Amino acid sequence: MCQNAGARGAKVAVTDVDDASGEAVAADIRRAGGAAIYLHQDVTDEARWLEVVGAVEKRHGRLDVTVANAGIAIRSAIIDMTLAAWRRQQAVNLEGVFLSVKHAVPAMRRAGGGSLVVMSSLAGLRGAAGLAGYCATKGGVRLFAKAAAIEHAEYNIHVNSVHPGIIDTDIWRKMVPAADAVRRNEPTDIHALSRTFVPLARTGEAQNVADGALFLASAASDYMTGAELVMDGGMFGGGMRRQG
Repeated sequence: MCQNAGARGAKVAVTDVDDASGEAVAADIRRAGGAAIYLHQDVTDEARWLEVVGAVEKRHGRLDVTVANAGIAIRSAIIDMTLAAWRRQQAVNLEGVFLSVKHAVPAMRRAGGGSLVVMSSLAGLRGAAGLAGYCATKGGVRLFAKAAAIEHAEYNIHVNSVHPGIIDTDIWRKMVPAADAVRRNEPTDIHALSRTFVPLARTGEAQNVADGALFLASAASDYMTGAELVMDGGMFGGGMRRQG
């Protein structure tokens, strides 16, 4: 999304805990002719949220769009999951979204409105064995976005959630080759998994999700708030495809 937004004239602030990757994204935007800066940020650190939002307002005079995209997934059966793993997912996936909304909204109110795009998941709409902790956070994000949309509609602030399915990103590449999948003789390659279970029979790309987020951040979605944008190749709405 960042590259597209930059190409369309947005001034982008990229934040991450991974400085090398974050700087690379900002550099890509600048090479494409856009304006971008990188700021180090741990989304679980509330004090840093105040600094980041303040830095954006100081540099650009306003904050119009925030995309809450940070997330982790720790694959584990419930009875084997440590409380530390449960809490870590809650902190990044759910508390990070809460803090993004809490601290972006005052700046957006000063700007006269804005758009908050929060990243949930297909796992926020349906359960998945081995991902109970992740599902809990993404289900929480889904309903949190709806409540936030109602609270802030009077300020012309839109809050919508995005629900990706199997996407060719690091988080999926780390989850798929799991030992329990091998034992069940299920596909352990992300593209084989998609051919088996996704009605469109292909893996989604990060760009697909970015395009959806950009739509929600733009005036094209001006009459949408509290909505769910599902981008899963038909897994939720159309069911799961299974060959063989």
